[in-house]
Amino acid sequence: MADDKHIDADDEVENTEEDVELDISNSDVCTKYREAGKIANLALQGLVLQVKPGAKVLELCKFGDMVIIQKCGSIYQKKIKGKLIDKGVAFPTCVSVNECVCHNSPLESDTTSEVLSEGDLVKLDVGCYVDGYIAVAAHTMMCGKQPSIDRPLSGPQADVLHAAHIACEVAQKLLRPGNTNSQVTKAIAKVAEDFSVSACAGVLSHRMKRFVIDGNKVILLREDTDQKVEDFSFELNEVYSIDVAMSTGDGKPKEMISRTTIFKRSVDKNYMLKMRSSRTLFNEINSKFPALPFTLRALDDERQARMGVVECLKHELIHPYPVLFEKKGDYVSHFKFTVLILPSGPTRITGLKSFETEAVKTEKTLSDDVNAIMSLASKKKKKKAKKKATGDCPV
Repeated sequence: MADDKHIDADDEVENTEEDVELDISNSDVCTKYREAGKIANLALQGLVLQVKPGAKVLELCKFGDMVIIQKCGSIYQKKIKGKLIDKGVAFPTCVSVNECVCHNSPLESDTTSEVLSEGDLVKLDVGCYVDGYIAVAAHTMMCGKQPSIDRPLSGPQADVLHAAHIACEVAQKLLRPGNTNSQVTKAIAKVAEDFSVSACAGVLSHRMKRFVIDGNKVILLREDTDQKVEDFSFELNEVYSIDVAMSTGDGKPKEMISRTTIFKRSVDKNYMLKMRSSRTLFNEINSKFPALPFTLRALDDERQARMGVVECLKHELIHPYPVLFEKKGDYVSHFKFTVLILPSGPTRITGLKSFETEAVKTEKTLSDDVNAIMSLASKKKKKKAKKKATGDCPV
C-alpha cells in the first residue's frame, strides 16, 4: 500500500522458457485470477462476521490467513509436470482500527493485543494467489451495531466512507485502454475535495503480474512533491490492484511506535549476512516467500525472525511495510479491489459492497466533473461467439 521505496518489480521476476508470462486473454490465467478473487472475498466475508466488540486483532489476522490457506488447499490439487500449483496468502491479513491506516498485523509475541470496541472503524485487508496470479481486497466497516435506515451514520465518518466508495467507482470507470494513471489520480483528488476529506499520501495502486504484487505501472492516490511516477496508459488484458484510503485528517500518515511485521524480499539485493539468526531468516524467506509479502508470524521461529530481521533490513535485503497512522481522532476509510481490464470493460473480481446508502448519509454533493465520470456506462457484453473470438475472460 504505502510504498515510498518503490522498486520496479516487473524487472525483478524473470520467466524461463518453461514459465512464460501469460495475460488474462488466456482463459486458464483468467480463471486462476478469479479463483484467487473468490478466496480473497471469502476471507473478507468471514472476517466481517468476526468483527465484534471484544474481538482481538491478532486472532482476526490469524483467522483471515487461515481461511485463505485452507481454501487454497482444496483447489488445484493435481500435480502438473510433477509439481503442485503454488497458492496461498499473497498479502498477510491486516486489521487496522480507527486512525490506523494500514499494515497492522500483530505477532504472537505482542503482549498487548488490541481489542475491538463498539463504534470502531475497522479496516480489513487480505490477499490470495493461485499459481502466482494475485487478487487483493480491503473493506471498511463499523464494529458492533451497524448503521441502519432507522439509525443512520452521518457526519465525518459517513463523509469519509462515501468519499472512498466514490473514489473506487471513479477509478474503476477510468481504468480503460487509452486512459492514463494521472487521469485517475486527478479524479480522486476531485472526489476528496467534494467530500472535504484527504486522500492518504503514499498509497499506491499497481499493475499486478504473475508473482508481482507491485508492478512498475503505478497510480498515485494523491500527488505529492516527494513522490513521482511515470505517466502511462492502461492497456487491454492488464490487471490492477486499486487501493483507496481517505482520511478526515490531513492525509499524511506517519509511522508510530507500532512494530513493522510485514516485509517483502528485495530480489535485486544480495549481501553476506554476519549473524546466524539473520542467515537462517534469510534462507527461510528465499525458500517460502521469494517474491510476495509475508508476516514474521508465518515463519518457523518468530523470536529468531525478530532478531534476524534487523540485519536484513540494514542491508536492504527485505522491504518493510510499516504500520501507518493519522492523528488520534481522525477517521480513515480503506477499500481495495482487483480489476481485470477486459474487452467487455474493467471488471472487479474482489471487494464487498461498501455499505447501504440509506444507512450512511452524507450532505456532500458531487461536482459536475465527478458526476460526468460516474455516469460513464459500462460496455455491453458481446455476444458469446464474438466474446470467444476476442479472448474475453470466462465468467
